[in-house]
Amino acid sequence: MEPITFTRDLPLFFSIFIFVYLLGYLFIFKNWTPESRPLASSCLISLLHGVSAVLLAGNALFSDPNRGFSSANTDSQNSVLDFSSAYFLADLLHLAVFPSPAGGDSLFAAHHAAVLFVFLTCRYLVAHGACALLALLVVAEATSACQNTWTLADARGPDA
Repeated sequence: MEPITFTRDLPLFFSIFIFVYLLGYLFIFKNWTPESRPLASSCLISLLHGVSAVLLAGNALFSDPNRGFSSANTDSQNSVLDFSSAYFLADLLHLAVFPSPAGGDSLFAAHHAAVLFVFLTCRYLVAHGACALLALLVVAEATSACQNTWTLADARGPDA
């Protein structure tokens, strides 16, 4: 078994998600209400993650001829796990800084923490099983764009 190496992918991807979040918060959604700007910025990084994750995970899956559920992770699969982990970390940070006044963040944060635990375990602890996780990621993120578009329209209110 080869040793597990920590790459620069996770910090790089986390920085990208934070940059895009701040870009949305400070510029793209600057004319939105102060209450809706954090949610809109979170949706922006969720859209970035969802669309990118489907494409990256699909490519990582189809480029690996050994697609067994317990097969060793490839470098491209590890990069997708790091990419998704960075998104979940960034969105958890958003939830910690901007808790929703309407509530309901606890379940969403627990979901993010659980998925993050599974992804990081698969990536850094066991280094196997990414194929199964990435297949589920493609299915889960396929509807993410619709959900985020709906959330953005609802946050914009009657102007949308």
